[in-house]
Amino acid sequence: MFKAKNLSPQKLAGFTALIISAVIALGSLIADGSWQVMLTAFILTFLVSYYLYLYTLQNFIYRKIKLIYKFIYQTKASKREEFFNKNILPLKTIEEVSEDVEKWAIQKKEELDILRRNEEFRKEFLLNLSHELKTPIFAVQGYIHTLLDGAIDDPNVNKVFLKNATKNVDRLCHLLDDLDEISKLESGEMTINKETFVIQDMIKDIFDTLSLKANTKGIKFNIKKGCEAPVAVQADKEKIRQVLMNLVDNSIKYGKNDGHTIASIYVMDDKQVLVEISDDGIGISEEHLPRVFERFYRTDRARSRDIGGTGLGLAIVKHIIEAHNQTINVRSKPEIGSTFGFTLDTGRE
Repeated sequence: MFKAKNLSPQKLAGFTALIISAVIALGSLIADGSWQVMLTAFILTFLVSYYLYLYTLQNFIYRKIKLIYKFIYQTKASKREEFFNKNILPLKTIEEVSEDVEKWAIQKKEELDILRRNEEFRKEFLLNLSHELKTPIFAVQGYIHTLLDGAIDDPNVNKVFLKNATKNVDRLCHLLDDLDEISKLESGEMTINKETFVIQDMIKDIFDTLSLKANTKGIKFNIKKGCEAPVAVQADKEKIRQVLMNLVDNSIKYGKNDGHTIASIYVMDDKQVLVEISDDGIGISEEHLPRVFERFYRTDRARSRDIGGTGLGLAIVKHIIEAHNQTINVRSKPEIGSTFGFTLDTGRE
């Protein structure tokens, strides 16, 4: 009857009053020897002890518990709700309140951990952004000041400086465009307009577009043997073109001279297709793999800046794929190469 986890204020008050009244009644029987006196003492002591203890519990301890719940759930009840909660709904035991407080503490700890991680990510993002902005801005500033200091009258360098300044301005514009695009993707403002198309046709088109750039390093493009048969997918054609363009372009940037970029297409089931872009380039160390899709994350800052890019390409790729409710992954090993793969819905003809 009096299990610890089932003790309500009424049961606790009754149990306590019973013990007190039994002790007093036994004392009165020993002192007086009258059963009538003992019974009267028992009843009076039980009633007084019960209501006094119940009043103390409900108006002191459970008032404190009520304040705890208001703090935890940040609620404010009306008079009617307070009456309903106090007189109709069963009051929670101390053990149940303790469990609720522990759950609340765990939830708050998880929220604080998330806030700390977000704060660290925000600081790192702002630091990386300032670095990315400083490089082209300082370069433009240097060229302009040099021209103003007299180099503009020197025909041997003035056009070269202006061209270099223009390149850095273009880099700034690309950075701002990528920032704008990733902001739209993260906020959900960018719509996905799906259509059916053959993925091999798009890959071949991108290979043709980037062939001149690949030729400068002797990199050859191929579609893997056995993957040549046309496979239709359903996705936003221009967004997927952007994804493939970024992945193939990266395979050239980080590929070895006279290397290869290979595209593979696998029909996984009736619903999904896996598309992979592989290279035999410099690869990525294992500790960097979990973060390659983060904004501005670079595995080798010095080398990456020399190669070029805004540092947002893979972050945009990830957001585009996730906006299609699909997944993207990477496998890589230093000096062996990298493979980026993502899924798409099978096309419906």
